[in-house]
Amino acid sequence: MRLLWTFIWSFLLMQMMSYIISSMTGSTYDFGQATIMSVVVTVLIFIISAILPNEPAGQHH
Repeated sequence: MRLLWTFIWSFLLMQMMSYIISSMTGSTYDFGQATIMSVVVTVLIFIISAILPNEPAGQHH
């Protein structure tokens, strides 16, 4: 379920970002490219979350 929601949010945000950036630069909006970018972002999010530790940092003086 976590994978599904992560993909849905990254899909929506990447589509929005791709549309806005293509509109600002005057180029054409490409749905396929934005979808591929959302899959890549989803994979990167899960890789980063697997690398980061879950335990607290401990005492810092």
